[in-house]
Amino acid sequence: MAQQAYVTETADGGSGPERQRGRFRRLLGGTASGWRGDRRIWRRGIVLAALAVVVALVMLLHAQIPNAVGNLGSLTETFLPWLGLFVPVLLLLGFLRKSATALIAVVLPAAVWLNLFGGLLSDKNGTGGDLTVVTHNVNAENADPSGTARDVAASGADMVALEELTASAVPVYEKSLASTYKYHAVEGTVGLWSKYPLTGVKAVDIKLGWTRAMRATVTAPDGQVAVYVAHMPSVRVKMEAGFTARQRDTSADALGEAIADDKLPRKILLGDLNGTMNDRALNAVTSQMRSTQGAAGSGFGFSWPASFPMARIDQIMVQGVEPVSSWTLPETGSDHLPVAARVNLATSS
Repeated sequence: MAQQAYVTETADGGSGPERQRGRFRRLLGGTASGWRGDRRIWRRGIVLAALAVVVALVMLLHAQIPNAVGNLGSLTETFLPWLGLFVPVLLLLGFLRKSATALIAVVLPAAVWLNLFGGLLSDKNGTGGDLTVVTHNVNAENADPSGTARDVAASGADMVALEELTASAVPVYEKSLASTYKYHAVEGTVGLWSKYPLTGVKAVDIKLGWTRAMRATVTAPDGQVAVYVAHMPSVRVKMEAGFTARQRDTSADALGEAIADDKLPRKILLGDLNGTMNDRALNAVTSQMRSTQGAAGSGFGFSWPASFPMARIDQIMVQGVEPVSSWTLPETGSDHLPVAARVNLATSS
């Protein structure tokens, strides 16, 4: 007698992974079929496509945005990397709108952003180096200056620059850092602590009427280097005046002149510049020096505000010195993050 075999389905309609793959294929198939034969995919999303083109043009031509009205150009350049957030938003909206025109247009801002900032996404940190430096705006209202001093000293830096020092806090920093740094100098509201001798210490006039910048010659084992510590005037965003930065811009020009006139070939600038490397107003400085973060860091190295960093306004820049690595340090009692770098003096000229 012939026997008949029966094949029955399991209660759950098949194995889990196979069922999930089947649902995914059906979803893709449904999406594709929804687009297939729809001639309106090229007519829909024109506004989204136009917005994508505008975002791309703002990033591509940011240097052409005038500063005459509220320093709009500098404001745009300060937060320029964040324009990349428009790319995934426009991509999602174009997909939901079923607009081929919008999706193709999104390629433009994506390409421009990657051209401007794609190099920062890779990790360029190297090994070696003979000098570690840290700069930190400690915040005049810091409730725990001794704790902040311990934090920066724990970084192992050979030199530490501090900005926004108050007269009452200076003795606290001096006492807390004395065991680690044999040499130090304070000029106005900025100071430099070093494991190596300091000579030629002087204030640098940045056209403010009070001292917020200084210079010193540091004699390290691999040679002398001119070290500048600076705190540029603050900028403000006001509804009636836009991005007010005239005083900062004047000080940046004066600092750039002082650095250019310095006779030592090796120079390091540490400080809170209240501006990013993209900000044209800092050209007097940025045109002659390299950012350690851009040359040897990983990511954008945002330093302010400490609770949710959105911009790198604290800078370590060098001339005649080779950056090896660059990074940010953990949060202290300040509203800024400390930033650090390892550089090589031995191979510089």
